[in-house]
Amino acid sequence: MISRLEWSRALNWCARSEHRLTAAMIPHAVLLSLLLTSTAAVPARSPTREERSLPGKDLDIYSYHIRSDVGSRYAMTVITSRVANRANHSREVSFHVELPKNAFISKFSMNIEGRVYDGVVKKKEEAQEQYTRAVSRGQSAGLVSAVGRSLEEFKTSVTVAALSKVTFELTYEELLKRKLGKYELLIKARPTQVVKDFKIDVHIYETQGISFLDTKGGLVSKGLDGALNTTLTEKEAWVQFSPSQEQQQCVGCGKSGLDGDLLITYDVNRPQSKGDLQVSRGYFVHYFAPRGLPRIPKNVVFIIDRSGSMHGRKIEQTREALLKILGDIPEEDHFGLITFDDQVMPWKNDLVPATPDYLAAAKAFVKEIRDRGSTDINAALLEGVRMLNQVKETQPRRRTSSILILLTDGDPTSGVIDLRKIQANVKEAIGRRYTLYCLGFGFDVNYDFLEKMSLENEGVARRIYSDSDAALQLQGFYEEVATPLLLDVQLNYTGASNLTLTSFGQYYKGSEIVVAGQVIDNNLETLTAEITANSKSEEMTFHSNVNSEIMNFYIYEMYIQRLWAYLTVQQLLDRAVLLQGEEQKMVRDQALALALKYSFVTTLTSMVVTKPEGENTQVAHKPKEGKHPTARAGLPVMHGMAAPGGPPVMHGMAAPGGHVPGMQGLPGPPVMHPGMAMRPAFPNFFGSRPGRMQPDQIEMDMDADLVVDSADMHYDDYVSATHISFTTAHHTTVAPTAPTDSQSLRLLLPAQGQMAPLCYELDVPGEPIFSLLEDRNTGLSITGQIGGAARKRFRKMGLHFGQEWHIVVNTTFISFTHKQKTDLYAWAQFPINVQSNSVSLFGRGSELQVTVGMMHILILLHQQGGDHFLWPDVRQQPPGSHATGLMGRLHVEYEVKQMAPVVELQIQGQVVPATKVSTVDYRTLSMPTVHCWLISYHSLLQGELSSLVVSQL
Repeated sequence: MISRLEWSRALNWCARSEHRLTAAMIPHAVLLSLLLTSTAAVPARSPTREERSLPGKDLDIYSYHIRSDVGSRYAMTVITSRVANRANHSREVSFHVELPKNAFISKFSMNIEGRVYDGVVKKKEEAQEQYTRAVSRGQSAGLVSAVGRSLEEFKTSVTVAALSKVTFELTYEELLKRKLGKYELLIKARPTQVVKDFKIDVHIYETQGISFLDTKGGLVSKGLDGALNTTLTEKEAWVQFSPSQEQQQCVGCGKSGLDGDLLITYDVNRPQSKGDLQVSRGYFVHYFAPRGLPRIPKNVVFIIDRSGSMHGRKIEQTREALLKILGDIPEEDHFGLITFDDQVMPWKNDLVPATPDYLAAAKAFVKEIRDRGSTDINAALLEGVRMLNQVKETQPRRRTSSILILLTDGDPTSGVIDLRKIQANVKEAIGRRYTLYCLGFGFDVNYDFLEKMSLENEGVARRIYSDSDAALQLQGFYEEVATPLLLDVQLNYTGASNLTLTSFGQYYKGSEIVVAGQVIDNNLETLTAEITANSKSEEMTFHSNVNSEIMNFYIYEMYIQRLWAYLTVQQLLDRAVLLQGEEQKMVRDQALALALKYSFVTTLTSMVVTKPEGENTQVAHKPKEGKHPTARAGLPVMHGMAAPGGPPVMHGMAAPGGHVPGMQGLPGPPVMHPGMAMRPAFPNFFGSRPGRMQPDQIEMDMDADLVVDSADMHYDDYVSATHISFTTAHHTTVAPTAPTDSQSLRLLLPAQGQMAPLCYELDVPGEPIFSLLEDRNTGLSITGQIGGAARKRFRKMGLHFGQEWHIVVNTTFISFTHKQKTDLYAWAQFPINVQSNSVSLFGRGSELQVTVGMMHILILLHQQGGDHFLWPDVRQQPPGSHATGLMGRLHVEYEVKQMAPVVELQIQGQVVPATKVSTVDYRTLSMPTVHCWLISYHSLLQGELSSLVVSQL
């Protein structure tokens, strides 16, 4: 008889060993006993100080997934890291990710042994107060903000018990900005060790069609291109990067694993110049980027700081950039050069045409620029304005774009040094006639001063980082504004209200203008857009109507509404920069109210990370672009493993690098960052079915719970999640029930204008066939049969369109019948792509997308607990659809009427009791745990449940 102590020792050895145990090595009965023993609690001794300070060799990041779904330029990215503590004592586990600066974190959670801890967005002052209280009680706390160049950091950590796991999940969202004719999606991956299950999945859907797609970056430049798989169709693209463990041990990677980025660039087709007007659930977004316009001549003055602080590499890089820029100026442009320290020294007193002779002379002048003296910004800018005034007076009828580009690395130290006085002087001199761009070199510059001065003069500020490629940064900025195509762009809408910024001083080639708003009374027939602007030779008018293809298309829940809210918040914050006193307070209060309503982490709000009792309080900020980020002493964090000393810190988010959305003259589109994580409409098509292990290849690994099957073994990497609290907009705490593997079929229903969906349960005997959707207008019907091991999931589905089209799906095959001709496809043989008139199938991994006319349905193949099952999700219905069935409605409206003592919701004119619960969302492959309001199905379904049971699939 083997003692329990001996079994525990064997289990610990198996969990930490790199060896494989096969069925041949362990008899079946002994293996069964070993697996059963693994579920028993093993007492963990307290670690010594030396053990706590050791590197995290016992911490295994066994799964690292990054999933990004892009629909109509809007990207939702989810980073999921699963870590197992294989030590026999508790360890501190850190989570560290980097995300784009123009993104907003919208959700963060930690799942520790079935309990979920969420980050909560609060008013910044409330978050600060909570942090201060923790410090005053002697508790450790982290309150850190970090601003990087193109990426920013998010860090947190938690103590994990012996032989336990933690799952970190971070969601961030961003609207991809079009710059120089392309959109860029940047994904950074640094798991810090070789990961058994490493995957990056990206799915892009664009209704206008994708004109090109390119992938590059450090992850695919290290000989790992074989791990990259790209698929491109007319309107969709899929990119999957899934390196094996051997591939992750590349040259220079070693045991620390991969550390690099994946940059995906693409653009959309633009057959017309009127723009793309998309509508969803009462809100709209308008993308405007006309093509085929002649270039408008430009008057540009470069105002270059040559004070003593520019000594060395800064002045060398400035000369290098100017020489390259001068080589690219078209001959029809006029330009001027001003250098300044405590004296202002123009190269020429007036602007000159960009002829070869003048350009050659200008380059000779640039080569002789040397640093010296102090800094008189006021006089230099006023001289630049004088030069633009002079050229306007000599060429009054010539339609040109006039801009000033200031490059400086410090505060004014000569002449007028009062910052407010300088701003007032420059604003008065420019008089809304020209655009001012301020480039701040390095971190010694007063960036707030430059930002306000730019905003007051219809431009933006940009930091130039003092790195080896600073010259390229300068050139890159100039390229964005080098080709103006339209001036004084005005976008006017009928049938719309609550519009974001609709006036833009300049539109540049390769950029895009974005406007969002609300549709009055949700009346799509009255919504139109008229755009007026000045081109090189004439006044132009563009008209745009609603894109019928995108109408009511399901991209993300409340996608356009949240986009509108973010733009409004951002533009209110920009406006507040230019105001003072009560006016500023009123505008900031408006921005704060919207930010809290939509859970945006902005410069007015922070995210407080809830943790187990006794753990340190942590607060994440979205800082402005300011001083150089500095690490807090005593707060080191080792990525993906225990920190060797001191409590970990959480880094917040940076402001969008000085790019202020929606301001006139912006070189590129307004930038928006919808916040709260919502269900994506276009999930990646790369989910793979969990693999089967052969009896002679069973690996004793703590990254999964091994389940004994009568035939063979399966991995089941599902972790049941429990949410311990939920904070509403009224700051009322509700204790939800835990998700259970109940005998009831639970369905989720998105809710109009609400963050939490509704859910309802059906407790039915046997394996009935339900009508999931029936649309008499289109002749489409969808049925689903309950089955599987739990008998409360779907095991078969049927889709029927008229009398000629029939699709039957089970967990093994897909049968596609048209006019009595049947084709059979296996899930294992994916991908498949079948196009047949108005019906199409597209499948990849564990997802099958079915399109019937304007109806889009997604069917997912899941595995949980050794049970394979299907789950349907209706993603789009045609306008005016009146479908019936369990899933006949895409969303419903409700209002929280009462929170205590019993929660009550008003739905469809009736008030019903509700319970906040956490449940598994099977509508995505990752099967996340989400909150929902659980109500009776009688509140949503018309008639008795028996009326939805049908006799055949």
